[in-house]
Amino acid sequence: MSLRASPFPNVFLEGLHAVGWGLIFPCFWFLDRLLAVCISTSLERMWRREMECYLHPLQVVFGSVLFFVLFVISTPFALLGFVLWAPLQAVRRPFAYHHQEQIIPMEDRNARWEETGKVSFGFVTGNLCLLPDGVARFNNLGHTQKRAAYIGKSIVQGVTRPHIRIFVDSPSSCGVVTPSNSFIPQPPPSSYGSIDVFATNQTEDVPEADGIPNPHKHPPRPADVPVEVSALFPSSVDVVCLQEVFDKRAAMKLTRALAPLYGHVLYDVGVYACHPAGACSAFKFFNSGLFLASRFPVMEAEYRCFPNGRGEDALAAKGLLTVKVEIGLQKGDKRMVGYINCTHLHAPEGEGAVRFEQLNMVTKWINEFQAVTRREDEMVMFDVLCGDFNFDNCSPDDRLEQSHSVFEEYTDPCRAAAGREKPWVIGTLLEQPTLYDENMRTPDSLQRTLETEELRKDYISPPVAVEGVPLVYPEPDEPWTGRRLDYLLYRESSVSSHGKTELEEMTYVTQLAGLTDHVPLAFRLSVSLDTPH
Repeated sequence: MSLRASPFPNVFLEGLHAVGWGLIFPCFWFLDRLLAVCISTSLERMWRREMECYLHPLQVVFGSVLFFVLFVISTPFALLGFVLWAPLQAVRRPFAYHHQEQIIPMEDRNARWEETGKVSFGFVTGNLCLLPDGVARFNNLGHTQKRAAYIGKSIVQGVTRPHIRIFVDSPSSCGVVTPSNSFIPQPPPSSYGSIDVFATNQTEDVPEADGIPNPHKHPPRPADVPVEVSALFPSSVDVVCLQEVFDKRAAMKLTRALAPLYGHVLYDVGVYACHPAGACSAFKFFNSGLFLASRFPVMEAEYRCFPNGRGEDALAAKGLLTVKVEIGLQKGDKRMVGYINCTHLHAPEGEGAVRFEQLNMVTKWINEFQAVTRREDEMVMFDVLCGDFNFDNCSPDDRLEQSHSVFEEYTDPCRAAAGREKPWVIGTLLEQPTLYDENMRTPDSLQRTLETEELRKDYISPPVAVEGVPLVYPEPDEPWTGRRLDYLLYRESSVSSHGKTELEEMTYVTQLAGLTDHVPLAFRLSVSLDTPH
């Protein structure tokens, strides 16, 4: 099945929509600039102190007046545009699709699959906080358009590097290491300013001596799975799933950066206004923020909106994107396919019942989509569920979600049990006020911070206690993990009839240091195919 690019059924409706949005956009942009000129990030405040700039109050006053006047002038045109734009949402497909030929080469890790009897697939998930600039600044992140362009370049630069594994056999060895920035050329520093220096000195593991603890001690690593904190995205990632790509222009910048490498991109995912009636909880000002780029052709895709959003979260059309892709390999008379499911759950703390209900919807919708789209002449090679779940596996306040049955259907490589992480796990939610501290603002410095338990405590969000109950964390002899809101799960039962799925590697990625308040996660799955007797 081939998807059409436009979310509208014909050119006429697409043109009307463009006219309506064209009338709305100036008003939207002036309001965005009004917020942006009044709210500074901690990085901008630091710049002004260093440059001894005292004109900022004047810029705020005159900028606020200017953009407010322009906002008022453009409002009648925006209302006219809204009259055109809103009814068209009833006929809009809830995602746009971009397809082009791959022109940036990437290593094919499955070139010899028939000899080895194995195929492997790489996945990345990350929350980018690409909200309109004025709104993103409430999260201490600004310059949304520049961040989007730089993030796209960073992903391409990371995943297209050669797959190099360095095995170190020494007392200071910490296992398998990938090349640091000193091995791989870096893109030029971002004009956004948070990535201005790339440190190349790596902190090694130093054995404890005479009972003195090593302050740079890395978290324990599993013997069977290479787990690392990397200053670069892992090579040869096949599917990129992103959340909070709310801004349309930022989504287009990401699409232009990733499409030459991935070829198949789903963006602007979600519904707007009140469409479809009764299926969403409130008027939707923002889409779902979900974004997917795939090396594999998209065969079928479906989006569903959560109907139970509350408060400010209900302003966005959060939901589930389910996608079926064609891998392009065939065993016997069966072609290989895969399923990717990407979601972003309800955010406010203390509302676990809403997230629990959304997880019920997620598992139900995934099973319904796969029941309709499965074919007898196909082999499912992977079934991945990922995204920002907005709860962790260590907070007492998240006990309800931690016990959900989705973790019985899907395997979470980081999870030891409900409410308990494996010893090597690192939290993925960064403390927003410290995003530009010296220990956080470059890929290498963030890498060292995440690998050092004492530093992690200052920069990763701590667990959330139940109201009125003192928090005891961590348990005796347990490492300090922090909140892991970002998940990569896989379902073995989808593949078990013809192969065995194993986790090949897992990576915490620090390449987007200073560009988002989450740490992207990546893993690679290896599927061993049964050999016919």
